[in-house]
This record gives sequence, structure tokens and C-alpha cells, in this order.
Amino acid sequence: MTTLPNQPLQSFLDELNQKTAQTQLGGGQKRIDDQHKKGKLTARERIDYLADDGRPFVEIGLFAGDGMYNEHGGCPSAGVVVGIGYVSGRQCVIVANDATVKAGAWFPITAKKNLRAQEIAMENHLPIIYLVDSAGVYLPLQDEVFADKEHFGRTFRNNAQMSAMGILQVAAIMGSCVAGGAYLPIMSDEALIVEGTGSIFLAGPYLVKASIGEDVDAETLGGATTHTDISGVVDNKYPDDRSCLDAIKRIFDKIGHRDLAGFDRAEPALPAKNPAEIYQILPADRVKPYDMQEIVERLVDNSAFDAYKPGYGQSLLCGYARIDGWAVGIVANQRKVVKAKGRTGQPVEMQMGGVIYGDAADKAARFIMNCNQKRIPLVFLQDVSGFMVGSRAEQGGIIKDGAKMVSAMANSVVPKFTVVIGNSYGAGNYAMCGKAYDPRLMLAWPTAQMAVMSGASAAKTLLQIQVASLKAKGEIITPEAEQALLKKITDQYNTQLSPYYAAARLWVDAVIDPLQTRQILSEGIAAANHAPITKPFSVGVIQT
Repeated sequence: MTTLPNQPLQSFLDELNQKTAQTQLGGGQKRIDDQHKKGKLTARERIDYLADDGRPFVEIGLFAGDGMYNEHGGCPSAGVVVGIGYVSGRQCVIVANDATVKAGAWFPITAKKNLRAQEIAMENHLPIIYLVDSAGVYLPLQDEVFADKEHFGRTFRNNAQMSAMGILQVAAIMGSCVAGGAYLPIMSDEALIVEGTGSIFLAGPYLVKASIGEDVDAETLGGATTHTDISGVVDNKYPDDRSCLDAIKRIFDKIGHRDLAGFDRAEPALPAKNPAEIYQILPADRVKPYDMQEIVERLVDNSAFDAYKPGYGQSLLCGYARIDGWAVGIVANQRKVVKAKGRTGQPVEMQMGGVIYGDAADKAARFIMNCNQKRIPLVFLQDVSGFMVGSRAEQGGIIKDGAKMVSAMANSVVPKFTVVIGNSYGAGNYAMCGKAYDPRLMLAWPTAQMAVMSGASAAKTLLQIQVASLKAKGEIITPEAEQALLKKITDQYNTQLSPYYAAARLWVDAVIDPLQTRQILSEGIAAANHAPITKPFSVGVIQT
């Protein structure tokens, strides 16, 4: 973890470090000890043992569920650990139920996180490993997790489709596997089970007794011997967690190789400018300006950035670079005030940092199309307040310019990656490849803020609405009461601006230290390289 004495971003990093350590404890030390007493490894210990030493593991959704379900005791990390890692040298997705959190039961956010894991595997053609140890659906919230399109059942639909796509799925039953959840490992291509601790059945002993009056113990009903030697439901049994995980390593050691997308990669090089200087360049105050190019030059190899149309549309930086050797096209919001050269007869225009102007949107659309033409992955660096407003912008056609950029970005066939550095407001979030536009990874720095508009603007707007409503009812509000109401609204809205609020709901995949950005983007592009591009690039009707 990064320590920055007397630096403005230290409080952001301290919060990230503290929340990371707490969340990684899952259900707490007592429940971890209980797992060990049963002879079981925890979800994180299983992944540590399974994944290759010395290779990156990019965790997805660490903060999923953060601050949610408090009335149910909480659901840290959504009760499941997910990430992109390596097993026997093969990049893959790993999903491990955390039995220290409500016995690994599925909350609504658990279903969303599992579906996100499968989505990553499907769009990147990565094999996926399920380490199953779950009590099934969390019954008090079953109406929010069971029946809808993006609920529990979608998992098994994805199982079937991934198998048809040729994406390998290997499941290890390392604890409970109950009811509908029993289909997940058995719809995988290979299913393994741990003797003594692993069990799988559609209905447990209590439900069997209640339904048909049969008395049967869990081992006889759905234990390892029953399902390997008698039913043939499971392929192989192993005496303990480690031997089962070793078997998965042997499976992955023999997987054949497939065609790659062919994204260009040169010999990786570190930035020439010290990446740690990001902490001095990026202000803690989200209103203050800074030069985004200085950030970019501390993220890319050799600090080499080949700008595209640098003198035009300066509120967006567009250009080519390499990240850990991978060729990328970067679209980034410029946060300093720039001077736009006026057209004939028009004065020079001062353009505010973080705002997308018409000329910048026009430039970005063309650049995005060029990256698709060249098969270069796109990286979006967000610190955006939105599009320019006002009569001059409207008369200049800001809406059609923005629509052109959104159309080019939305129809891109090259993989897209988004990093929210600072603000991510309104339509700016959309144009800069927000979650709705399928970035392969959506990352946030601890300084990120995501909402329809800034906290100050939103609070004043909401205050005006509430005061008008009170006055319409004949109620008089004093200046003191108005200030108290403003503070209440501001505090509530600022909570929702937090990157951890976004991460809890999986609007972003991870909140990361800025110094992790290069490695995570590199792993994301490596993952995307497993999926050849087969869809032609077409933008449809472009507004001109």
C-alpha cells in the first residue's frame, strides 16, 4: 500500500487501504477460524493456493455490497471473491464463494457480481473456475434475486451459452451446493468435489424430510461418494481442498491454445516520468484545474504520447501510446483552461477544463473511428463535468457533435477500458464510455465522483425544489432551517458521489491506487486479446 507523508491525496489512500483490509476479512476472524476448524480453506486462501505465484490477480468487485444490507448484518464483498488471474500459466476468471459471509448465500448483489464475472469470461473468451461453497439464495431477499432476467437463473443460462461458445468452465464443490445452485457446477464442463466437506443436492435433508418424509443424512444424500461413485453427477472426488485445487491446476496445464485478437504489443517500458508524481499533480479538490497530459505521461511507456489534432478540440486529449507494451488509443478530459482558436470572424474562446465542447467531441469521434480502423484498444480517462451548455454551444450544434462521439464510442468493436480519475457527471459519463457502454473494465481512483451533477449543483437544485414545495403548502422556512436542510441534502448527495458507493453497486469494477492503473489495464488488454474481433465496425447514421 502507498504511503505519502504530507501529500494532499494521503487521506484518500488511507481510506482505500483501511477499507480494503477490512473487506478482505469477509465475515470476520471468528468465521475464518471456523472454516479452518472444518478443515477448509477460506475463499481467498483457495485463490491464493490455486493462482500462479508471481502473476497478477486483478480483483473485481472487492467493495460490492459495501454499506448495503446492514439490516441483515451486511454482505462484505457480496459474499464472493472474483478476479482475473493465472492458473498453470493460463489467464482465467476465478469465482470463489466466501462461506464466512452468511454461509456464502446469494444476496441480490451476489447475483450481480457473479453475472459480472461470467460477462468478463464471455466477452474476453477466458476460461472460468468456480470454487463453490454456498448455501444458495438468501431467502429473506429471494424476491430480489430469484425471478428476474438478471437474477440467479441467468447464471445457468450463461453456463449453457459459455459451454456452447467453447469457453471452458471448471467447478470445484468445496462446501455446500444447494437447490438451484447445484446446477452451476454440474452445467460446467468439469465438476470436482471435496470429500467430507463438499455436498450437492437439489433439496437438503430437512427439506427432504418435510417434502416426502424420508430421513437421510447430508453425506448419503449428496456427498462426494454418492455423486462420484453412484449418481455419476460429479467427475472426481479429492480428500481435501488443496488436492482438489491441484487437480484444477493439472486441467489447466493441458488446455489447447486458440486464436488471439492480435493487439500490438512491444517490449514493455516504464514511464520516463515518475508515476508517483501523480499524487502531486492531481489536486484533492475536485474543482481545481490541472494538466491531464501530465497524468497521461506518467501512465504510458516512456511517457511517450502521440497527440491527435493537439491544437483542435483541446478540452479532450486524444492520442496514441503504449501501456506495458500494449498499443492503446487514449481519450482523456483536459482539466486546465484552454484557448480555442476562433473561426474566421470569431474571437478566441476560453474553454473550461473538464467540459466537452463541440470541437472536442468532433475530434474524439474521428479518433475513435481511427482506432477501430487500426484495431487499437481504447482507454478513456474521465474527469468530466459534462458537455458545454448555453446559447453559443447550442447554436454551434453541441448536441449533434456529442451524438457523433457517443455513436462512434458505442459502436466500437475494439475493447474499451475506462478509468474515472475525478468527476464523472451527467452525459459526460456516457460520452467517455461509462458503465452503460460496455467497457471491459471500469476502474475508479479514490478521488472519483460519479453522479448526474456535482454535489454543490445538485444540492442547490434539490433545495430549491423542497423550499418551493414547502412554500406551496403555506409553510415558512427560516434562513437557519434552509441552511440545515441544505446541509442534510448535501451530506446525503456527497455520500452517493463516493467511488465506494459506485463500487458497492458494481457501477465500477474496482477502486484502485493510481499506481495500480498500468498493471490492471495491461491485464485487461491481455484478457481482451483472447477474443478475436469478428464484428465489423459500423457507426450507423452519424450526425454531421
